[in-house]
Amino acid sequence: MRPLEGLIVLEFCQFLAGPSAGLKLADLGARVIKIERPIKGEACRQLSIKDLFVDDSSLLFHTINRNKESFAADLKNPDDLVLIKKLIEKADIMTHNFRPGVMEKIGLNFENTLAINPQIIYGTITGYGNEGPWAKKPGQDLLLQSLSGLSWLSGRKSQAPVPFGLAVADLMCGNHFVQGILAALLKRAKTKKGVLVEVSLLESILDVQFEAITSFLNDGGQQPERGDIKGSAHAFLSAPYGVYPTQDGYLSLAMGDLIFIGKTLGLDLNAFADKHLWFEKRDEIRTILSERIKTQTSDYWIEILQKEGIWCGKVFNYEELDSQPFVNELQLKQTVKNTEGETMITTRSPIQLDGEILLSEKAAPKVGQDNLNIHEEFIQAK
Repeated sequence: MRPLEGLIVLEFCQFLAGPSAGLKLADLGARVIKIERPIKGEACRQLSIKDLFVDDSSLLFHTINRNKESFAADLKNPDDLVLIKKLIEKADIMTHNFRPGVMEKIGLNFENTLAINPQIIYGTITGYGNEGPWAKKPGQDLLLQSLSGLSWLSGRKSQAPVPFGLAVADLMCGNHFVQGILAALLKRAKTKKGVLVEVSLLESILDVQFEAITSFLNDGGQQPERGDIKGSAHAFLSAPYGVYPTQDGYLSLAMGDLIFIGKTLGLDLNAFADKHLWFEKRDEIRTILSERIKTQTSDYWIEILQKEGIWCGKVFNYEELDSQPFVNELQLKQTVKNTEGETMITTRSPIQLDGEILLSEKAAPKVGQDNLNIHEEFIQAK
């Protein structure tokens, strides 16, 4: 039995942050019911990755909405709103990421929802909080990476700001949202009262950067100083930290004693014996390391370096990653199936409980796929 089995989640969320949280709750055993507009459904169904679609919905939608149910309802329709309120009566958790004011307008803000269900856990995600001049601005991942300073932490100095290749603000906010909801479940168990859980994309992406921001606030306001050679990797760490080309690929070198690493590579780096130089002269040092490392293959260096306990590894692309034995040994992939029997390969929950890997075979639902069953179970039932 999974720990959240028996809990009912009503998910009014769209795009990535809220639905990714719902995915994690579903993997932990909760019954997650997406409330979607009729016909078109949640907006993410049409937000595609590389124009890839399954079941007339984007592959992106499928990656974060497996193992859920879909109930189609028009929140502007009074009759549908009555049905939604009946579902709220039976729910444990309700989540949404509408802009401030939307739920108030239709009478489903926290206070009104408490009147329907006094023990509801009511979770909201906003872009920038509920108040202030930014409250109603669009909370889009790239915009959050940009205004939060995160885009100054990737790439090289000469590249100017470089955003991440993932929706990190959305996904980390989804993680924080789950943490808040789990904490709210514990609080409700103690108080027997409903709990309001609030997170914002801005606060979440700032929390992800707590190391960098703390350094800025306590180091005289010094900005992140990225290196300016290929593979420099980190704005705050000294050489040798970075990625280096080899004869047949790339090698990553993590933190370690620079002089010892140089000796292991056959280099004399005693000119940089002062550890302060490891950061100050890191581009120069990395250039010296790179010239040496590119003379041999990745496997050649890994055998030598790992024998000495030096942290290093190959840099895989997805094809190389997929061929590694640990992918199958750890069951890192799973196959999900839709109602028509079509299959899709995806990742799984990274959590294991009592040795059990949390797999789920159910693909994302079609719009309104579960209306009839949910209507019979929750709305018609006396």
